[in-house]
Amino acid sequence: MTLPVRHCTPWPSERLAEARAVIDAVAHHSDHLIRLACNVLVAHGETAIERKDARVLLIVIDARRPIRQAQREGDNERAER
Repeated sequence: MTLPVRHCTPWPSERLAEARAVIDAVAHHSDHLIRLACNVLVAHGETAIERKDARVLLIVIDARRPIRQAQREGDNERAER
């Protein structure tokens, strides 16, 4: 059985548009969603500036994460090794 071919805009351009919309309204979205949007832009952004800005925003988002949560994640990673 073959799947039908979709004749719409390619999904990467749709995901890029969604990621840009999240970044444009960063104050209204969760850190998790912002992180996802940044990862999309880092990997698929059209310009070097867009990719660099997304990497910088990832650093800012990670810096806002509570220390205890980061410590728990570090403990879990050490336990898995």
